Amino acid sequence: MPNPQLLAAERNEITEYQIYSRLAAQTKDANNRRILEQIAADELRHSQVWEKYSGQPVKPNRKLIWFYFWLAKIFGLSFGLKLMEKGESLAQANYQTMTEQFPEAAEIYRDEESHEARLIDMLNEEKLQYIGSIVLGLNDALVELTGALAGLTFALQNTRLIALAGLITGIAASLSMAVSVYLSNQTSTAEKHPLRAGAYTGIAYILTVILLVLPYLLISNVFAALAATLIIAMLIIAGFNFYVSVAQGTNFRRRFLEMAALSLGVSALTFLIGAVVRIFWQVQI
Repeated sequence: MPNPQLLAAERNEITEYQIYSRLAAQTKDANNRRILEQIAADELRHSQVWEKYSGQPVKPNRKLIWFYFWLAKIFGLSFGLKLMEKGESLAQANYQTMTEQFPEAAEIYRDEESHEARLIDMLNEEKLQYIGSIVLGLNDALVELTGALAGLTFALQNTRLIALAGLITGIAASLSMAVSVYLSNQTSTAEKHPLRAGAYTGIAYILTVILLVLPYLLISNVFAALAATLIIAMLIIAGFNFYVSVAQGTNFRRRFLEMAALSLGVSALTFLIGAVVRIFWQVQI
């Protein structure tokens, strides 16, 4: 009976061969495509080594092929492949334990270790080039709008009015931010297209605005709506920072805590300002 560890290694390699091959066929950048094809060839050779020892061909994991292919297509090549490379750590550990029994395992392990570094060096995507513009849009919307909504919540205490004021404020701010980024990149020496930089900032800003205002359109209780908005803000911060930590190899925890502290801190401050305004100006709506 074939060794289950061998069959698992063989299936892992043939699955990754299929993923790299399919992504290479869809990649327009010639350099990226060449390296993906080279790594795919390595994975195929590895699977053939394991098949030689197992004596049994295996089928690739179609679900994983589908998952990583579309993950890379939707969220970018960098994110999809680096997330896959993180998942290879267990396979690499298995190869280390197999070196005494199978001499080729050491060479395969070295190949697997080099893949991640080569991927990091080769990937050059527009999404990552403009990540600073996206961060600017997200961060400004999260800090400014969560703060504004918190202040309006206590001052107005009417979900429809708060939603209306939040949308007007957010859309105006997103257009202003997009124009500012466009103008700043026109005079910058960075190799960024000014219009694209402005568009990434504006789109990130306005999508964040819509998500943050949504609870006020769906929930009648103003304080429950504010709580839902803050939860959505934390989820946006967590999701975006996870994406950046995988795609760029940054520290997730530090960036998440920094953005969360800024957003929640400004929200708490403006909530108090809203309370003061309502009490001293005797606003009744």
